[in-house]
Amino acid sequence: MNYNWNWGVLSQSTGVNNTTYFDWILTGIGWLLLIAVIAWSIALILGSILGIMRTLPSATARNIATTYVTIFRNIPLLIQLFIWFYVIPNFLPGPIKSWWMNDLSNSTTALISASVGLGLFTAARVCEQVRTGIEALPLGQKNAGFALGFSTSQLYRYVILPQAFRTILPPLSSELTNCVKNTSVASLVGVAEIISQMKTISEYTQNTIEIYTYVTLIFIAINVFLILMMGYLEKRLHVPGLTTGGGK
Repeated sequence: MNYNWNWGVLSQSTGVNNTTYFDWILTGIGWLLLIAVIAWSIALILGSILGIMRTLPSATARNIATTYVTIFRNIPLLIQLFIWFYVIPNFLPGPIKSWWMNDLSNSTTALISASVGLGLFTAARVCEQVRTGIEALPLGQKNAGFALGFSTSQLYRYVILPQAFRTILPPLSSELTNCVKNTSVASLVGVAEIISQMKTISEYTQNTIEIYTYVTLIFIAINVFLILMMGYLEKRLHVPGLTTGGGK
């Protein structure tokens, strides 16, 4: 195998405006983090609402949330992103469609489509974590809350959710890191995130092994940082004696 190793490839000039390949990597990291923040915000908010809906007494609310989860968990993420990027814009109202097609740049529409698609996909997974956390609480706590005169909204706000979210922090950490890793799919709809930059640099320099190694280490570093932060948050919010397996 005649391979020319070059671990200093990122310091080389791209030949464009005095930039180096490291600058391209930084740009890719910026896009990655932006997509991850937007997508996770959508996932956490929408997933929490859906998870609550799946445990409400209302059959209508439960059915709506269950239908959402069934659809978004069983369609591959890549297909969902293609639908949001290529299909959905064609069904937008006239003025919005014109604004989307003519006024926004390709990178902006790709960013929005990828962030929304990834956020909605991850929301279905967060929903199941929230539902599990709520259902794991002892039924006696809910009955005691109603006996004290709490409404359903007050019961969820003051009793159920503060405990449920504490118990599901570990699985939520996994969903957060999955969300970050899944941003790599955004490169297939035209977002210049780190995977897209990696492919471009690899094609320009032919130093594939080095570039792939650097990007792998970057993903590891980001996700290890997130895991440590979530672990710290878990310890700070831990309540002694609170378990995830309370009896019904």
